[in-house]
Amino acid sequence: MNRQESQPLVLGIESSCDETGVGIVRGTRLLANTVSSSMEEHVRFGGVIPEIASRAHLDAFVPTLREALAAADVTLDDVDAIAVTSGPGLAGALMVGVCAAKALAVATGKPLYAINHLVAHVGVGLLEPDTPEAGAAAPAALPENLGALLVSGGHTEILRIRSITDDVELLGSTIDDAAGEAYDKVARLLGLGYPGGPAIDKLARTGNAKAIRFPRGLTQPKYMGTAEEPGPHRYDWSFSGLKTAVARCVEQFEGRGEELPVADIAAAFQEAVVDVITSKAVLACRENGITELLLGGGVAANSRLRQLTEQRCTSAGIRLTVPPLSLCTDNGAMVAALGAQLVMSGTAPSGIGFAPDSSMPVTSVSA
Repeated sequence: MNRQESQPLVLGIESSCDETGVGIVRGTRLLANTVSSSMEEHVRFGGVIPEIASRAHLDAFVPTLREALAAADVTLDDVDAIAVTSGPGLAGALMVGVCAAKALAVATGKPLYAINHLVAHVGVGLLEPDTPEAGAAAPAALPENLGALLVSGGHTEILRIRSITDDVELLGSTIDDAAGEAYDKVARLLGLGYPGGPAIDKLARTGNAKAIRFPRGLTQPKYMGTAEEPGPHRYDWSFSGLKTAVARCVEQFEGRGEELPVADIAAAFQEAVVDVITSKAVLACRENGITELLLGGGVAANSRLRQLTEQRCTSAGIRLTVPPLSLCTDNGAMVAALGAQLVMSGTAPSGIGFAPDSSMPVTSVSA
C-alpha cells in the first residue's frame, strides 16, 4: 500500500448550513480545522436564512482555505484527495462548497469525494486520540459493534455502523422536529433568542428540572412494543408535542398573571429531551448488539446530553466516544476524516459529475 492509501492527506470542505469549514487530516491524524461562521448574521432573524448563508460561504471560502493550509503547513500540491459535503443541508449553501471543491479538483487534478454530512459526524470520532483536537477516548480504528447517536438542529438519529465507508443502517430517527430544532423553538417561547441550544443549556443549570414534568414523546406501550414484537416507533423520537406542552405551560403562567419560571421550564424541557434521547438510544444499542457508541452533531455539545449519555452507557456496558466541543458542530475536519476513510478503503472517487443533494439519506455514505 502506498502513502496515499495508508496515510492520505485529505482536505475536507463543509458548507451545509452556516459554517464554512475547511479541515485537513493525514490518515486519522488531524492537522487543521478552520471554521468561519455566519451565525451572527442570522441572529436577528431567529434562524438561518439560506441566502445569507450562501453569500457568507462565498465570502469566507478562500480565506478559510488559506488559513487551513497554513495551519497544517501544507500546500494544495501536497494534498492527495479532496472531500466535500454533498448533502444533506441547505441547497444553496451546499452548492457553494461543492462548486468550490469541484473547481479545486479540476485545477489540481486531485480525486474528489462527495461526502454525507451526517456520516461525517461519525467519522470525526475516528480521529486519533493523541491530537490536539481529538478526544482522549477517541478510537484510532473502527471498532466492532459500532453505533452512532446523531443529535443536531436538523437530525436526531440512531445508527448501526458495520462499515463507515459503505454500510450504515438507520435504526431510529425523529418523526417531526429534531432535538436542536425543538431547542430553538422553545428558546423563542422563553424569550431567550437564537441559537436556543446554548442559551437553554446555560439557563437550565440554575433551574429545577423536577419542577415541571413535560412529556416524553413516543414512549407509550403502543409505540414501544416489546423486544420480541417491537412497536412502530420503538427507537424513534418526537419533539413536536413537547414543544407544544412548553407553549401551553407558558400560556398558563401568563394567563394567571404569574412570573414565568424561565430557568425551571428550561431545565424541565432539557431533561425531557435528553431523557428520551438517551433512554431510546441505549435501548437500541442493547437490542442490536451495539457495544461502542459515538455521539455526534451540534447538540452533542450540550452538557446535560453528554452527562446523561455517559451515565446510561456506562450502566449498560457501552463504551461511549464523544468528540471535543470544537468537533461537534459542523466543520471541515469531519468531512476530511470520512474522506480519508474512503481513500484508505480503496473506494473510488466520486468525480465531478455529482450534484448536491439536500435530502441525502444517512444510508448513503458518499455520492
